[in-house]
Amino acid sequence: MSTASPITPPAQITIFGASGRTGRALVQQALERGYKVVASDVGGDPYAPDAATQIEADVLGGDLAPALRGSKAVISALGVGNDIGTLADPPPLYTKGTARIADAMKAEGIERIVVMSATFVANSERGPLLFRLGTAPALTNVLDQMEQMEADLAQSRLDWTAVRPGWLMEGPRTDDSVVTEDEIAEGLIRARHEDVAALMLDCVETGQWSRATPAIARSESEVNESNEAVMKSLLA
Repeated sequence: MSTASPITPPAQITIFGASGRTGRALVQQALERGYKVVASDVGGDPYAPDAATQIEADVLGGDLAPALRGSKAVISALGVGNDIGTLADPPPLYTKGTARIADAMKAEGIERIVVMSATFVANSERGPLLFRLGTAPALTNVLDQMEQMEADLAQSRLDWTAVRPGWLMEGPRTDDSVVTEDEIAEGLIRARHEDVAALMLDCVETGQWSRATPAIARSESEVNESNEAVMKSLLA
């Protein structure tokens, strides 16, 4: 793990995927820290805070320069839906989308990017039986994209970090998540959107985990780590 130069408030940061669950947490927490925030997504977000500047952008084909201009760092919380059709043939958000963001960053002179990947890129043999037999295999095409995204970033000159959360869940931010290199700690499986957002912002603000893949998870109740929880997430 190496350390890059910190980027502190009131610097401007651009958040892609800002209308997703982790994206909304990122926008709110970044504003609370005192950053200027450009929140970007296809179609915008009617629930975005008024203090954030919304700029709609399609990472797969649109002009990304307006969303990046003036920013010191980029955070990507891009993600795909969990319906079977999308998981079987996911849009290339992680590969083509991140590559287009990287190209646009170079044109704007931005070096720092923090993206969201997943610990299952490193190890999919985690969690309850139903997760390992059902959910994890269904994510194969998405995980392949994430792996390629990380490889592409590693070959670039960008100052990048790929945060690898465990199996994501709702819940308030905590102060006891465990952050480890590459793969979540043994015995853990879940990560909260709010905690992941906090780690991603910490990576920007402190410059830690530059060109590295920190993994994040925490101990949750048996209910949240059960096969029943898998079924609920699949039906959500």
